[in-house]
Amino acid sequence: MSEQVLRRNVTGRSKVRTLAQIAMLGAVATVLMLFEFPLPFIAPPFYELDFSEVPILVGAFAMGPLAGVAIEAIKILLNFVINGTITAGVGEFANFILGCAFLLPASLIYRQKKTKKRAIIGMALGTVIMTVAGCVMNAFVLLPAYGAAFGMPVDAFVQMGTAINKSINSLFTFAVLAVGPFNLIKGILDSVIVMLIYKRIRVILKGDI
Repeated sequence: MSEQVLRRNVTGRSKVRTLAQIAMLGAVATVLMLFEFPLPFIAPPFYELDFSEVPILVGAFAMGPLAGVAIEAIKILLNFVINGTITAGVGEFANFILGCAFLLPASLIYRQKKTKKRAIIGMALGTVIMTVAGCVMNAFVLLPAYGAAFGMPVDAFVQMGTAINKSINSLFTFAVLAVGPFNLIKGILDSVIVMLIYKRIRVILKGDI
């Protein structure tokens, strides 16, 4: 067997392995997405926290940002097939966009130099970007779209927020004081879990921190 053929075979096996890992992590993320719980002291109960971004971020660290986006997409599609949607697609769209806002900065920074410090910096930046993006999108796109889809006035969301935090008196303050802290907590928890488990599975996924 020539060296060129050998290299082609190795490359082919590597691609198959990567695709299999992407599919596997997408399935794991889908399962984790089923276990949601609210943070009633922060946001109304229709905002539910899950840890589905953990395997996605692991995959993005190990295989690159595009792999992370692919895993995120698989998670959303599988969840849509299994559970359908109760938000007219608004929730699924938000989940995908905010997931990418978290994983892309984290994995791009980590990819430049695979060290623990870079991973922490990347996840911190990803958390901030996800939090800001979540506030902006909820205030100006997602909540108005959700209200329009279900015939709910935006004031209904504000009232839900006011019941939790008296400082919430508008859609903007709802986004800043409810959605913002929710996404901040989500990003921090996901980041901590990733740091705790990534070294244990880096041999399988061929990563390095």
